[in-house]
Amino acid sequence: MSTPAKKSTAAKSKWSQPLWVVPGVLLVLLLIVLLAKWLTGLSGVQSFLHDFPGASSLPGNAPVGFPAWLGWQHFLNVFFMVLIVRSGWQVRTAKRPPAQWTRNNKGFIRTKNAPTKISLDLWFHLTLDALWVLNGIVFIIVIFATGQWMRIIPTSWDVFPNAISAALQYASLNWPTEDGWVNYNALQLLTYFVTVFIAAPLAIITGLRTSSAWPKKAGTVNKIYPIELARAVHFPVMVYFVLFTIVHVTLVLATGALRNLNHMYGGSDDINWVGFGIFAVSLLVIVGAWFLARPLFLRPVASLMGKVSK
Repeated sequence: MSTPAKKSTAAKSKWSQPLWVVPGVLLVLLLIVLLAKWLTGLSGVQSFLHDFPGASSLPGNAPVGFPAWLGWQHFLNVFFMVLIVRSGWQVRTAKRPPAQWTRNNKGFIRTKNAPTKISLDLWFHLTLDALWVLNGIVFIIVIFATGQWMRIIPTSWDVFPNAISAALQYASLNWPTEDGWVNYNALQLLTYFVTVFIAAPLAIITGLRTSSAWPKKAGTVNKIYPIELARAVHFPVMVYFVLFTIVHVTLVLATGALRNLNHMYGGSDDINWVGFGIFAVSLLVIVGAWFLARPLFLRPVASLMGKVSK
């Protein structure tokens, strides 16, 4: 039986590590800033920054601005991602699921074998995954149909030295000129490319491998692509999305919040409160969904697609 003293010691050890991480991270960031400032003071580096100011030129037919559909896509992506991370964390950490769910083996989806019983948390996570993937498919189709792909896919090799230039400018706190309405800087472009075309597919492939939808009797494929590998990749990808979101939101707010929010939510390059207002409403919707994503409200929805049991 544990004593109060042991519980107190355990609680202290639980919080001691995070408390040490914060000053450690701040120290590393400070060293990065000092190093970047020293580097950007060198004549050779200054010449490099002059030759590569941080933005790669777009093709002449590249679209300008953000259409309304892109704003909706952005909101839906954020909405699903927040809930996916929440439900994924619950699946990973829950010791006892609040309920179990079994798919109805009739209708559009039928299988020869009986459906696998999964936790309600996992059902919610997989449902959100499916909606997120659907939203992503629509996004990919439309960006290639409208030319928006040119804004997030490199079209020239100078994107790499320009990305290094932008990184040095960010690190030295002498941030590159922002004009996201017309063109992202090279570091942003590469980051969006990695997020959309590398991180997202990795999340889908690894998530599918760890789900009950993956065929258990696919012996050869399962040996080549074991579930342990998928799990080892899936969680870091989730961490990447969390870090990307934190950095992305920070830069949006720090480099002209009203204008940036108007780009994505207001559909204009004006500086007013329209985009901020829409953004604020979208946050309320996301927060509301976060609190409604509880067994009390999930059970009735899940029961429409299968059997919910304890």
